[in-house]
Amino acid sequence: MQKSVIHLEDIRKSYFLGKNELPILKGVSLDIYQNEYVALMGPSGSGKSTLMNILGCLDSPSAGTYILSGQDVSKMDDNSLARVRGQEIGFVFQQFNLMPRLTALENVAIPLIYQGVNKKERLEKAYAMLEKVKLSDRSHHKPNELSGGQCQRVAIARALVNDPSLILADEPTGNLDTKTSIEIMEIFGSIHSSGNTVVLVTHEEDIADHARRIIRLRDGVIESDKVNVKQVVV
Repeated sequence: MQKSVIHLEDIRKSYFLGKNELPILKGVSLDIYQNEYVALMGPSGSGKSTLMNILGCLDSPSAGTYILSGQDVSKMDDNSLARVRGQEIGFVFQQFNLMPRLTALENVAIPLIYQGVNKKERLEKAYAMLEKVKLSDRSHHKPNELSGGQCQRVAIARALVNDPSLILADEPTGNLDTKTSIEIMEIFGSIHSSGNTVVLVTHEEDIADHARRIIRLRDGVIESDKVNVKQVVV
């Protein structure tokens, strides 16, 4: 039996503008299993960014249940959510979100500081992650000395360094040219092949095509949830 990394049950999220309730997610239920590679798609206003924030424990649902790696995170306080984020989730963002004054190696090691890992072990593990994304030769360069694609490789290495149960990538190729985007998606393919669970948020069909399963949102509900036939090996 497959192990569920993400279990969502009737997830709802509303925001209030004064006294007016603005429903964004209107009852989302789904399971994402260990070592799945999922693309989450939807037009602007579909609720995919809100759902991504909930999946990433950056926000809490207004109602419903979210079980992440066996933990009910739907009703956790901010401190507990921060702990879960640090232990369970590796983030890759469109803007890279690197610290400009730190080297690639130091950027990758940041999550390990919050886990209390000693400096020697932090740097060794960070270097190993840079090797994994084929960037160890640039380990002592700062972000302004790296190309966009290289910065995204650093961000991916940082996401992997804690050995999280979930890699969550938000428009990871949004700031990259086509050639570099293909290279970055090859890295995600390799990460998935290594046994990681990957959830990719994108509005680009050609990027979503790298995933094995495509979930489409519209107006706050799941419109479709299908196996990507282009990735099925016969």
